[in-house]
Amino acid sequence: MKTKILLLTGLILFTFGCKKLHELTQFDMDYDTSITIPKATGINSPINIPTPDITTDSESSFENNNTNKDLIEKIVLKSMQMTIGSPKGEDFSFLKSIEIQISAEGLSDIKIAWKDNISASDTTFALETSDADLKDYLTKDKYKLKVKTTTDEILMQDHVIDIHSVFFVDAEILGF
Repeated sequence: MKTKILLLTGLILFTFGCKKLHELTQFDMDYDTSITIPKATGINSPINIPTPDITTDSESSFENNNTNKDLIEKIVLKSMQMTIGSPKGEDFSFLKSIEIQISAEGLSDIKIAWKDNISASDTTFALETSDADLKDYLTKDKYKLKVKTTTDEILMQDHVIDIHSVFFVDAEILGF
């Protein structure tokens, strides 16, 4: 009987210990970029807005979290937030919808975030995000966001939108 209790206790401790150990190999990576929606953009017409390449510096992030890209199991977009950078005092009343795709060399584009029916009074809002595994994109040296917006009013000046992305990374425990 004692052996069974000790075995059961050991199994419980091992199970909960492994869970805690696994949590040590999970972390977030944050990235920031900006886009400019140009003035005199047409109404109700989707426009594509390019973003500059975003350097992942993932190797450094992985190293800081005691892992490497060969041990990454999965990376998903945890959250994406948009904020008016300029002009100051503006809100998103001009924006009807937005869709964001991620692209990287040699990989197909994937829709990762979107928002429809954006509230006119928002100066910051969170996008809906997909649960797609983005490991192949974020383990590359750089990636690009492709942004498609639809406005519902003509802009009289350029609008700079800051995009903050948080990616959740799950790595293997000790390589298994």
